[in-house]
Amino acid sequence: MNRTKAFRESPLSDFRPDERLVRDSDLITRIGLCELRLMKDARWPWLVLVPQRPDVSEVFDLTPLDQTMLTFETVLVAEALKAVTGAEKINVGALGNIVRQLHVHVVARSEGDPNWPGPVWGFGAAEPRSAEETKAFAAKLLDAMTP
Repeated sequence: MNRTKAFRESPLSDFRPDERLVRDSDLITRIGLCELRLMKDARWPWLVLVPQRPDVSEVFDLTPLDQTMLTFETVLVAEALKAVTGAEKINVGALGNIVRQLHVHVVARSEGDPNWPGPVWGFGAAEPRSAEETKAFAAKLLDAMTP
């Protein structure tokens, strides 16, 4: 990405989340740089941050300011997720081998959860959560993110 071009363009105007992210997750809110999404898999409290920038697949494709914002928002979400879930470990990763659009996974893990201590990716079939469960979890998370 041409960094000079990135500063001139309206960065949100051309942003569209990858269709697989839309299919596999629910939008909770837009924080600043990122959409915050909850994966449609009740086995884990599993969030995804998607920077609202078009044609970005790597962290280094972002401007330095956006890189800083992504780090800030990742920490904000990870702290809130740990507070809400009481998880032993928060896993953070940006793989992008299948969905190339830059997105950061933030997953709460605890000993004894499905596939512990293995990865959440590609393990079994997703278990849906109800609309009420999604709404309640999102409310708790947003409350924990608010000072």
